Amino acid sequence: MKTDALRGKLFLLLATMLAGVGWIASKLVILHMPGEVFIAARFLIASLILLPFCYQQILALRGKQIAALCGVGLVLAASIEVWVHAITISDTLSEGAFIMSLAMIIAPFISWLLFKVRPNRMFWITLPIACIGIMLLTITTGWEVDNSQWFFLLSSALLSLHFVLNKRVLTNIKPLTSICVQLFMVGVAGSVIMALVSPEHFELNGQLFFWFAVSTVIATSVRYLLQTLGQFNVKLETASLIMILEPIWTLILSISFLNEVVEVQKLIGGGVILLSLFIYIKFSKK
Repeated sequence: MKTDALRGKLFLLLATMLAGVGWIASKLVILHMPGEVFIAARFLIASLILLPFCYQQILALRGKQIAALCGVGLVLAASIEVWVHAITISDTLSEGAFIMSLAMIIAPFISWLLFKVRPNRMFWITLPIACIGIMLLTITTGWEVDNSQWFFLLSSALLSLHFVLNKRVLTNIKPLTSICVQLFMVGVAGSVIMALVSPEHFELNGQLFFWFAVSTVIATSVRYLLQTLGQFNVKLETASLIMILEPIWTLILSISFLNEVVEVQKLIGGGVILLSLFIYIKFSKK
C-alpha cells in the first residue's frame, strides 16, 4: 500500500512537469493554429495513441460505465475549451497557471459538497499557506482582472469538478481505459465546435509540427495517463497539493522559452507553495 502511494505521488509529480511543458507547447502552437483545430486534432490523436493498449477493456465496458466516462470526459472538454481560449488571449502564462492551480485547492471542497468526504485536519492547516503563496505570485502592483483571468478561473472551476468525478469513475475502471475514452470525448467535442465555427486556414511548418507533437504525445497522452494513475493511488487532498506544482514548472518554462519576466515576490510565492506541500505530506496522518 505504501509503495503504491509513493508511486502515485511520483506519477503526479511527473504529470505536473509534463503539464508545464504543455502550457508552453500549447501557446506556441496556437500562435499558428486555430484553437478549435488544435483541441480536436490533439486529443483525438492522443486517444488513438492509447487505444491499442486498452481497446479490449473498452469493448468490455458496460453501457453505464461508458456513459459515465463520456460524461466526465465532457466536463474535461469544457475545461480545456475554456483554457485554450484563455491562453489565446493571455499575455502571461504563469499567472494563468496559478489561477488554474486553484482547481486542485478547491477539489476537496467539491468532494465534500457532492460526496460528503470531509478533508482532513492537515489540509485545512496547509490550505491558507498555499493560498498565501498563490497571492504572492499573482498580486504585485495590483491584480487587475482581465478577460483571460476570468476564463482561467472558469476553466479552473470546471477542472476541479472533473478531478473529483474522475476519482469516482476510476473505482471500477482501469486508468488507461478511462483516460483514453475521456481524451477521445475531448477530441469529439473539439471537432463539433470546429465544425460550428469554421476556423481560418493555417499553414503547417516544422516548428508548428514539433510543438504540436510535444503537446499531443508528451503533454497529453503521457501526462494524463500519469495523472490518472496517480489520482487512483493517492488521497484527494495529497493529489491536490502535488498538482499545485504545475504552475511552478510553467513559470520556469515561461522564463526559459517565452522570456517572461518574474519578480522576486513571485519566486517567494512559489517557495511558499512548496512549503505548504511539504508540510501536508510530512505531517498528514497515514
